[in-house]
Amino acid sequence: MFAAERRQLILEMVRANGAVSLRELARVVQTSEVTVRRDVRALEAEGLLDRRHGGAVLPGGFTRESGFPQKSHLATAEKTAIADLAANFVEEGEAIVVGAGTTTQELARRLARIPGLTVVTNSLLVAQALAHANRVEVVMTGGTLRGTNYALVGSGAEQSLQGLRVSRAFLSGSGLTAERGLSTSNMLSASVDRALVQAAAEVVVLADHTKLGTDTMFQTVPTDVITRLITDEPPAHDDRAGTELQALADQGVQIAVAGASGSPGGEAVPARRQQRRDVPLPAPRRGQMPGPGAGLRAAAVLGEQAPGAERARVADMRRR
Repeated sequence: MFAAERRQLILEMVRANGAVSLRELARVVQTSEVTVRRDVRALEAEGLLDRRHGGAVLPGGFTRESGFPQKSHLATAEKTAIADLAANFVEEGEAIVVGAGTTTQELARRLARIPGLTVVTNSLLVAQALAHANRVEVVMTGGTLRGTNYALVGSGAEQSLQGLRVSRAFLSGSGLTAERGLSTSNMLSASVDRALVQAAAEVVVLADHTKLGTDTMFQTVPTDVITRLITDEPPAHDDRAGTELQALADQGVQIAVAGASGSPGGEAVPARRQQRRDVPLPAPRRGQMPGPGAGLRAAAVLGEQAPGAERARVADMRRR
């Protein structure tokens, strides 16, 4: 494929999705990330897009929200790795909240195998993934259907969550920064996510590395409320993602990083799981933490437990 054809395809993908990772662009145009990065620089010089933390976004300040059809085809390997790791932090018999999103949908598919769960959700996709799980009870909020992400929003959804208390909430979003925390592009979605957070003792954010450092219009979860971030392993050249992870850890967020390589690694999770080794990622802190792992993605931990929870040891995050 000629450079002009590649760049046109890259531009079309960014315009359609709002934000696309270099990994995904390289896969679609069938070339290396090095070549794609060069194309993205050229398009940025023309003012057609902006480079952003291992990917490309529409030009301008805040990224816009993509619809479900576009999101479902982005960063699929990363979402799978994140969901695999996130499922290890759910115990049998728990009551949890799972918010809307394609990453949380992947998590829901894995939750179907954990008996005795009660899952509260405003997402039709999450509910559908758990519909045939005989030993999982699904509780849906009320509200008005938002077709772009198949989620229930509005006052009905928020009111149905009043008085609810669960052990933890698993949420996704459009962007995550150490300064503002988790954010999304839609006001109604942000309002419901805030209500979901109020119902949970702990908040776990699921966000792939392309969302790190991305800021969108409506804050959903301030950084000091996030207990743990589960993300994927950033590309080796993405120093900004490592910097953002360190900044989040400095504010008390535990960070588990799931790699797409399939080798084990990780963070302390329930004892019924097996052991896995740590994967080095950039950070000045050092330490080791045991974790589970048969068949899991690579993972690493950075930071300390959020206030009110048990202290967490720090995993070695040095870059190879």
